[in-house]
Amino acid sequence: MNAPENHLERRARELYREAARQLDPSTAARLRAARRAALAGAEGSTYAQRLLQLLLPAGAFAAIAFAALMLSSPAQGPTAASPVSAASTPSEADNELPPDAMAADPALYQNMDFYGWLAKNGNSQASR
Repeated sequence: MNAPENHLERRARELYREAARQLDPSTAARLRAARRAALAGAEGSTYAQRLLQLLLPAGAFAAIAFAALMLSSPAQGPTAASPVSAASTPSEADNELPPDAMAADPALYQNMDFYGWLAKNGNSQASR
């Protein structure tokens, strides 16, 4: 250190000690209480900072793991078609076989003329 810096430091210490001696007791007590409160607050903030330092990487790792899981798993579509959606597409309805005569309800075969008429005129009636 240079001599002027050393002189400045020495003079500052002397002024501090002299001011500390001339301080009244009530002001000194308030200063000590403020110092204790500041130190306690600093200790609490270090705990919060440590907690943040631990939780931030853990949260980032969880987000990356979730994104990797979502990207690696294939998208699952509905496994079974509902009856409404199966009947709504005409290409699927055209591929269906007629019901077996032995397993079907006999009442369906009573009015075969009606079903023939419906097959001929059903498309023209539905377009209206």
